[in-house]
Amino acid sequence: MSDNDGKKTLGVRGGPRSGNVKQSFSHGRTKNVVVETKRKRVVKPKPGTGQGQGQASQGKSAASSSDSSKRPAGISDAEMERRMKALQAAKAREAEEAERRAEEERQREQERQRRREEAEAREREQREAEERAKAKAEEEERRKREAEASAQEPQQSETQKPAPTKPAPARKQEKERDQNRGKGKGKGGDGRRSGKLTLNQALSGGEGGRQKSLAAMKRKQERARQKAMGGSAEREKIVREVQLPETIVVSELANRMAERVGDVVKALMQNGMMVTQNQSIDADTAELIIEEFGHKVVRVSDADVEEVIDQVEDNPEDMKPRPPVITVMGHVDHGKTSLLDAVRNAKVVSGEAGGITQHIGAYQVETDGGSTLTFLDTPGHAAFTSMRARGAQVTDIVVLVVAADDAVMPQTVEAINHAKAAEVPMIIAINKCDKPEANPDKVRTDLLQHEVVVESMSGDVQDVEVSAQSGQGLDELLESIALQAEILELKANPDRVAEGAVIEAQLDVGRGPVATVLVQKGTLKRGDIFVVGEQWGKVRALMNDRGERVEEAGPSVPVEVLGLNGTPEAGDVLNVVETEAQAREIAEYRQEAAKDKRAAAGAATTLEQLMSQAKENENVAEFPIVVKADVQGSAEAIVQAMEKIGNDEVRVRVLHSGVGAITESDIGLAEASGAPVFGFNVRANAPARRSANQKGVEIRYYSVIYDLVDDVKAAASGLLGAEIREKFIGYAEIREVFKVSGVGKVAGCLVTEGIARRSAGVRLLRDDVVVHEGTLKTLKRFKDEVTEVQSGQECGMAFENYEDIRKGDVIEIFEREEVTRTLE
Repeated sequence: MSDNDGKKTLGVRGGPRSGNVKQSFSHGRTKNVVVETKRKRVVKPKPGTGQGQGQASQGKSAASSSDSSKRPAGISDAEMERRMKALQAAKAREAEEAERRAEEERQREQERQRRREEAEAREREQREAEERAKAKAEEEERRKREAEASAQEPQQSETQKPAPTKPAPARKQEKERDQNRGKGKGKGGDGRRSGKLTLNQALSGGEGGRQKSLAAMKRKQERARQKAMGGSAEREKIVREVQLPETIVVSELANRMAERVGDVVKALMQNGMMVTQNQSIDADTAELIIEEFGHKVVRVSDADVEEVIDQVEDNPEDMKPRPPVITVMGHVDHGKTSLLDAVRNAKVVSGEAGGITQHIGAYQVETDGGSTLTFLDTPGHAAFTSMRARGAQVTDIVVLVVAADDAVMPQTVEAINHAKAAEVPMIIAINKCDKPEANPDKVRTDLLQHEVVVESMSGDVQDVEVSAQSGQGLDELLESIALQAEILELKANPDRVAEGAVIEAQLDVGRGPVATVLVQKGTLKRGDIFVVGEQWGKVRALMNDRGERVEEAGPSVPVEVLGLNGTPEAGDVLNVVETEAQAREIAEYRQEAAKDKRAAAGAATTLEQLMSQAKENENVAEFPIVVKADVQGSAEAIVQAMEKIGNDEVRVRVLHSGVGAITESDIGLAEASGAPVFGFNVRANAPARRSANQKGVEIRYYSVIYDLVDDVKAAASGLLGAEIREKFIGYAEIREVFKVSGVGKVAGCLVTEGIARRSAGVRLLRDDVVVHEGTLKTLKRFKDEVTEVQSGQECGMAFENYEDIRKGDVIEIFEREEVTRTLE
């Protein structure tokens, strides 16, 4: 202490300093820790002397004398010794730390080596598995070859055959497998996995674990090969031809390009179109997107769906003779059906309502010569003009029936015009020649006015005098038809898909929609899928004109077709297609086109047209009706007849016309509009009858079109305003004017002409000018109130609400009467 002059030493007494430190953490947590502070000083020894044992072995005096010159000031020998010991301890700790780090590095190296060995073992096992599979395949191939060889040499016995030698790879694999099995047993097992498969075992791929598949290895090798070659592993893009309609949904566009929907939507947004996958885009925009994705565009139209219908021309060598189609036309009640009835020996006319034909009938007749003729019997009434026109469009020969006792009539002229428009030859059948008043020459002369010159008058039109009652001239008529058919050389190709025309269509209660089809080309078979107008279907059954089921129908054969999904229009064309999808697509396209056409036809284009229509409809009374008929042609004819009924004040409006029985929906429509329901050869079903009774809807049934038209005319006439007519019944002259209390002014009159009635209307004339028109308040004869006063008698008259009467005025007495008007 004397050496330090009473000052404290700089060493740490009692070991290192210690203290408590409070640490703060998140969420308000704290912790107290003990902190020790150690102070370390490095003392440099003299050059050439050791720091360890040499310094310790020297004496205290020697150490102090040798180091006294280099020792820092204020440090004692004891402090110096402690510092030397601390230095030695630090060096020992550093050596221990270095040894510990070396041990850790050695352990890590051993772990890496172990992992490398495991990976090599897995790869080796995989190679062994592949080699075993390959050896197994080779072994099976070898056994197969040996079996074939043994089959070829049956005389060689089984014992003489040498034992099969395994190939060298197989022997090597078996040896390695035995060694691995022995190793497994040496580890205490039989080489099989015991217990459950754990996740670590599956991921590490150890003994018995799952291995990578061969396909995965091939993909890995392909990726490595592509990477080594510097190329990309992406597949080559496939360029597609994309069919593009006029509008397309975004998702459908992506599907046709085989691209992701998100990519297509992204491309559209980049082009400034914010659309979703369910929205439609136009063809031009879609074309830009398709080209942007590198595909080819094939523009198609909605009408292209009909291209599946074959429109090919038939080869001349495929054409075969077909029966002629003969249409019978003429005026009503000229004997068309009776003539056909006599030809086919069937009482067709007996089943007609009212003795007239109201449907197109199709019949086949075999003549005595063995030839087959197809007859179409069209109605003669004026309302069926459109049906006769359809008959002329599908026909080859027209037989014009004219009654010898009635000559040429208006419907006869229409039939001539139809035949000329269809450019088909005519044969004139002068019927009813057996009647006493018959005059065939008058018929021939009347036909000259319509440019029809018969052969008997040096013309080119055949004429035959016939009688449906006696059978006169029927053979001559059939010969004329056969001659005309021979001149025409009618041929068709039966060995192709069928094509035909709908003669008539109806909705049968038990069979559904039924169409009478005249096959024109090809052969219609049971099971064919077809499209007809806006409808499509599959042929479930074919019925001939005698009601017999047939399997097929060739050219010029009329059949009833069952299997439609709806009732087609009479005159529609039937085409056979390959699939139901095509038929459905064509029918839907035609329905949309027809709907757009009807909407365009019914829409007023300008404001002036709308205003004019509103003014026209304002003063026009409408008579609404609902029409249901048995066949489509009758419904059309009735609607056409209804459109002709009316004038500037009244018109008939057909709310709905259809085919089939009257249903509840028809009753509901009629009730909403206050319309009656007309059934033509159809009846209402039971629910419809009950509904009509409850709602007070009138249902009327008809079987003859004359009666229906007459009733509608009578009903529509009731909407006409009655005509008011005035009838003058007397005159009276005012002789004097009296004032009566409680009554007012009373005129004393003399009836000069006619009669004066209390209930009649009166006019007050002053100087032949009407000054008042009204009614009488009182009519008295003396003091009594009377109903009428005869001419030449005096009476008293008082006007209702009018008293400006003067002497000399004339009173005109008149009555009004209503005259009922009718439609012409």
